[in-house]
Amino acid sequence: MAQEQVVLVDPQGRILGSQEKMQAHRDGALHLAFSVLLYRERAGGREFLMQQRARGKYHSGGLWTNTCCSHPRQEEPLEQAGIRRLAEEMGITGVTRLDDIARFIYRAELDNQLIEHELDHVLVACVSGLEIVPNPDEVMAHCWWPEEKLAQAVVETPERFTAWFPQVLAYVQEAC
Repeated sequence: MAQEQVVLVDPQGRILGSQEKMQAHRDGALHLAFSVLLYRERAGGREFLMQQRARGKYHSGGLWTNTCCSHPRQEEPLEQAGIRRLAEEMGITGVTRLDDIARFIYRAELDNQLIEHELDHVLVACVSGLEIVPNPDEVMAHCWWPEEKLAQAVVETPERFTAWFPQVLAYVQEAC
């Protein structure tokens, strides 16, 4: 089985090559990523589908984050990669379109002496009636989190969330 690769990019998003995923995270190499955040509209307001990362993940285990996130494969369109990871992480197969609303670069030193340095694309979709069957190797819990309470939790208890999630939420709130 081939080792998983990430796509290395410059700050403008130009592809520079690829590198084995864990090595890129040890080196802190800038690479392409995406964060999917699904939401639904309710009478009480908007709710976001959040996941709590499985404790066994290679970093940020046990932290809350957006619906799913990952890295596109070489020459894989971002939207297709997001739809693939929705199925792999959350068991969600009913989403056929994601909108790429923003991108940002962040760098965070994480547990296990790893560094996330990503050009992260924010992919969103408004959904209803989803069947959610999370992969226990990826996700330990999930919930629909009301927007106001989520925004408050990010400010009051940022240690409960992944390093990238506050920026993802800010872009989604601004654009949607």
